[in-house]
Amino acid sequence: MTPTTPTIPPVPGLAGPTDRPGGTRRSVLTARLGRGRLPRSLQGWAYAAPTAAMVLVFFVVPILLVLQMSVSDWSLFAGNRGLNAPDNFVDAAQHRLLWPAIGFTLKYTVITTVLLLGVALGLALVVQESTRWKNLLRTAILVPSALGLASASLLFYALYSPQSSPINPVLAALGVVDRPVSFLGTPDSALWSTVFLIVWRFAGFYMLLLMVGLQGISGDVYEAARIDGASRWQIFARITLPLLRPSLALCTILCVTGSLLAFDQFFILTKGGPDNSTVTIVQLVYNMAFAGQNHLGLAAALSVMVLVGLLALNALQFRGLRGKED
Repeated sequence: MTPTTPTIPPVPGLAGPTDRPGGTRRSVLTARLGRGRLPRSLQGWAYAAPTAAMVLVFFVVPILLVLQMSVSDWSLFAGNRGLNAPDNFVDAAQHRLLWPAIGFTLKYTVITTVLLLGVALGLALVVQESTRWKNLLRTAILVPSALGLASASLLFYALYSPQSSPINPVLAALGVVDRPVSFLGTPDSALWSTVFLIVWRFAGFYMLLLMVGLQGISGDVYEAARIDGASRWQIFARITLPLLRPSLALCTILCVTGSLLAFDQFFILTKGGPDNSTVTIVQLVYNMAFAGQNHLGLAAALSVMVLVGLLALNALQFRGLRGKED
């Protein structure tokens, strides 16, 4: 008796694999699963929509509001009292503290950038060497980077305070000073005390960025230089620095921009004193808006001027760095 193979009756609604001549087609089940998906042309927009919405709400809208305020007679308490362009820009440019604030901000930026990048580069070179305490040293240097700038400023405010400072008793016990040091009492001491805080807080962060650049330099280049008899200084000046230029450029841009926008550390440590000698550009904007004239339009005009200056400075930096790379 010849065995027969049972036949499976066709299921209505399911097409076979060769319904169209010349090849196969997707099954109806697969097609049904794909019906709920967006077209490929819209999938990219769907992925970008949340980020675009956040940029629109938290960046574009505030920028437009600041532009409107900069050309309006907008008081903190009275609100918008109409357009007055370009009076706000003229008054901001003629403010008595504008040029002292610009000079102090530029001075602070130069000092902080040079010291911070120098310390960060030195630390990166030290921890890059294979030593027994390398991992512990890296961790100890990176710990301050986990602390917020406002928290670090409050910590150093307690250290610098004449009433609660533990530094002055130590210095007096060592015979270094015969009377308490006023770390924030003079313009120079306030400046250098703040610079020390910033170097302590951000040295680990910039060290990490420079370490990434150092690890990207091939060891064969150093080995070839040693074989040719190059000294440590020649290796550093002619190999490390040129090949580390992209990382140094990134750190320079970040440090310059952050220093020009300094606010938290001076607001907590000095409040702009003594005698308005440590007022920065951003702190002047704050004083115009909230602590002094209570004029949001004037503060917005100065903010626009600062924004234009920063954009021009960053454009020059990028152009110069791109020219060097070319």
